[in-house]
Amino acid sequence: MKICIRMDDITPDMDWTKFMRFKALCDLYQVKPLIGVVPSNMDENLHICDPKDAPVKDFWGYVRELVNAGWCVAQHGVTHIYTTKKMGCFPLNRLSEFAGIGYDRQYEALKEGSSILMQHGIRTDIFMAPAHSFDRNTIKALKRLGFCRMTDGFGDCPYQRWGMTFYPISYRQGSVLKNKAEKGCTTFVVHTNTMSDKDFERYEQFFAAYRDRLVSYAAFLEMKPQKRGVFGNIREYVMAVMKYVLVSIASRLS
Repeated sequence: MKICIRMDDITPDMDWTKFMRFKALCDLYQVKPLIGVVPSNMDENLHICDPKDAPVKDFWGYVRELVNAGWCVAQHGVTHIYTTKKMGCFPLNRLSEFAGIGYDRQYEALKEGSSILMQHGIRTDIFMAPAHSFDRNTIKALKRLGFCRMTDGFGDCPYQRWGMTFYPISYRQGSVLKNKAEKGCTTFVVHTNTMSDKDFERYEQFFAAYRDRLVSYAAFLEMKPQKRGVFGNIREYVMAVMKYVLVSIASRLS
């Protein structure tokens, strides 16, 4: 199974030292990730680096440079502020920027986020939901705005649902690495802002050991999506709930 990378929480005030460290690793192995750019970050947890101290003085220009170099961009929410405790259609977390909010409010917010990206010369039809949480109103609003791809779900290939194409993330990285199937692809989710030295060491070892299985996200987008039946959708939902429960238990015990 092939593996691609997505990097969440890309903002002008992210931890640039960690971002650049991970980018250098991607450059070394010629892997071009999907990056989730927050159009108007208001999440205090993501205010890490003073933009004045960032190595890149023109954030939006730098994002355009990455796109020109083959990186892919997703709209990562709008403000990244969690406004509800709804789990949504993909119940990995009990918090959301969108799930549980009325359609009109979601549409206007998502439209504003998309407009901000376009004002900076960035066009994308890929959406990345903060906390992986969205509902049917989110999907409806995104489709009206021209989005047709989501980076979420579980599986080993893109699949179609609700008129959108979903590009799955890995359920458990260890299981993916043990899967030696030649076909299929999934995504490893990376939050560089919170990575430790041990996390970087683990990814450095992973990139070196599995370099033949690493692909750029653009290659994932070229894969033909499959239609998935009701049982596949139910299975995904149950898997997400199980992962939520296991992570919750682990966090309480730690």
